[in-house]
Amino acid sequence: MDHNLVRNDVCQFLEWDSDFFGCRIGRVKSNQIDDESTQAVLQWCDRHTIDCLYFLADGSDDVTIRLAEDNHFHLVDVRVVFEQDLKNFQSATRQNSGFSFRLFQQEDLPILRALARVSFRNTRFYYDGHFPRERCDDLYDVWIEKSCNSDGDAVLVAESDGQPCGFITCKSNGNILGEIGLVGVGPGWQDRGLGYELVSESLSWFASQGIKKVKVVTQGRNRQAQRLYQRCGFLTDIVHIWYHRWFTTG
Repeated sequence: MDHNLVRNDVCQFLEWDSDFFGCRIGRVKSNQIDDESTQAVLQWCDRHTIDCLYFLADGSDDVTIRLAEDNHFHLVDVRVVFEQDLKNFQSATRQNSGFSFRLFQQEDLPILRALARVSFRNTRFYYDGHFPRERCDDLYDVWIEKSCNSDGDAVLVAESDGQPCGFITCKSNGNILGEIGLVGVGPGWQDRGLGYELVSESLSWFASQGIKKVKVVTQGRNRQAQRLYQRCGFLTDIVHIWYHRWFTTG
């Protein structure tokens, strides 16, 4: 570990998160810490009057985990990254499910925002317990709106009887790596295979853009999502642990 880097550049202040949640939020830059860097992290937080510190920890490093827990970092999520190579990708056979798929249209936005507000209740922001639940709903409302209006994203919408009932956001990072962001299925369309079809449609879209590899992130507690991605051909790539350390009771 480069201790000069740790001392001088140990954390970053997250301006957007701080403005959104109304408290001062930072993030540890490294995925690993030792005794020296832990003290540097805590000193940085004191100098910058941080209320909440995010730490995405390397779950395979026992020193990091011990130090995080000894210094009052609280586990809020297990972050599982899945990956699929599209080199030999072939589109899945479409099921006769009654769903149709298309790219986002501006008139979809109110419905997609409403879906996003209720679709991600198992993420770290809700499990933290310090962020107001209404504000966590707002976070995903803002996220889907930004994705719909971003030049770098494509949002695929599922329809049933002419009404949007689900969505998936796709981001292309050049012509090599693609990322699935949010996957939302309306409450009335659960357990009908729509998640599988949305992911399959997204993979077809990525392949049509010349993307070679696709990644997606989900929670360790979200077994349903993990099984979905495995069924769609994804393999586990990385597992990290999200910790939050609060210095106030905000």
